[in-house]
Amino acid sequence: MLGGLLEAERGGDLDAIAASGLTGSESFPLHLDAASRADLLKDVYMSVSAEGGRLLYLLARATGARTVVEYGTSLGISAIYLAAAVRDNGGGRVIGTEIQPEKAARANRSFAAAGLAGEIELRVGDARETLRDLPGPVDLLLLDGWPDLGLDVLRVVEPALRPGSLVLVDDVEMNFGADVHGPLLEYLAGDGYVALRLPMADGIQVAVRL
Repeated sequence: MLGGLLEAERGGDLDAIAASGLTGSESFPLHLDAASRADLLKDVYMSVSAEGGRLLYLLARATGARTVVEYGTSLGISAIYLAAAVRDNGGGRVIGTEIQPEKAARANRSFAAAGLAGEIELRVGDARETLRDLPGPVDLLLLDGWPDLGLDVLRVVEPALRPGSLVLVDDVEMNFGADVHGPLLEYLAGDGYVALRLPMADGIQVAVRL
């Protein structure tokens, strides 16, 4: 099933970006608010790569993650990798958030088709609001939504992060036409975390909460 979703992404994202009127990541619509960007790019998958998905599974599985939070679920590919790891760890919950309702509906259908709907709770809306109420300690946080809002989302989730939890930031080397990841990466380089850049796909920053 994931193979089909990833193949659809490869075939459709460039066309969808062109149809939106954008010419590439360098013209990313930073001037729009989060909901308007999501509506403009609602047909773009913007998902983790297959290699990145395997990394998500590996890290969640190796750390025994039972409670995972994802900012920017899109059509649900990364959530499926994470939920598979949570299931194989003995059960738990992936709490995702997606601001675009049509994408959220498609993601929920994918979760059901993958047999993982029971492991995933998808909250629809702005992550700065939808992630304010989280159950128990969070073992892993994936930040894969609008990158300029990543630090705001981290600060919302941070009180629930346990010592030793992982924070993953996707696409840190992608050209968005501005230094959208700078404040978040600077924060993760501070005293509360130990961070490392992984040179795969468009760059993944991995940090552990101290």
